[in-house]
Amino acid sequence: MKKNILSLLMACCTIAATAQKPSPELLDPNNHTLVMIDHEGQMAFATKNITADELRNNVAIVAGASRIFKVPTVITTVAERSFAGPVFPEIKGFYPQESSGYIDRTTMNTWEDMNAHKAITGKNKKKIVFSGLWTSVCIVGPVLSAISEDYEVYVLTDACGDVTREAHDQAVTRMVQAGARPMTAIQYLLELQRDWSRKATYGPVNDLVKRYGGAYGLGLLYAHDMLKH
Repeated sequence: MKKNILSLLMACCTIAATAQKPSPELLDPNNHTLVMIDHEGQMAFATKNITADELRNNVAIVAGASRIFKVPTVITTVAERSFAGPVFPEIKGFYPQESSGYIDRTTMNTWEDMNAHKAITGKNKKKIVFSGLWTSVCIVGPVLSAISEDYEVYVLTDACGDVTREAHDQAVTRMVQAGARPMTAIQYLLELQRDWSRKATYGPVNDLVKRYGGAYGLGLLYAHDMLKH
């Protein structure tokens, strides 16, 4: 009888310990590299599957999340001075060019640029999270290339955009079929936070959402002001 009770207690302890172990599929601040590709004016002008306001807010949430959680981040541009223009001001706000050193390319596929490839793979993370413009070209290329080199790849679909909704959707479908995991900007932020008892990032995360999180941010502003929460 005592042996049975002891076995039951050990089983319960094992279950409790196992229940607290998160899935290895989840992202945390230390297990991935973020790559932000060509969030530039010229690329945004022709983006039609998402409004410019929504895109900029989502990009701000992604850049802000990576800064708050100190995620290794690579920012690339394409023909910045001769064609596509500067990156969104929301990115510059979190990653000023003089300190971040954006990588400018001529290749449509970031993975084929020697400097970009070295910067990304040099972070030594097996998970890579991508966002950028346009989905069907500048995101599909590096995503499929990274998958072919056995990286685990995630795509922040609402921080990407394309010339039509169909172009964006078909690109996402193609990447998912190849093994990429689709995510959204808010999902990315909250997956990194994961636990509201993590006070060091609680305030910055809430401030980021209040500024760029749309209706979710308004809800937080309301709760903090009216309910003193």
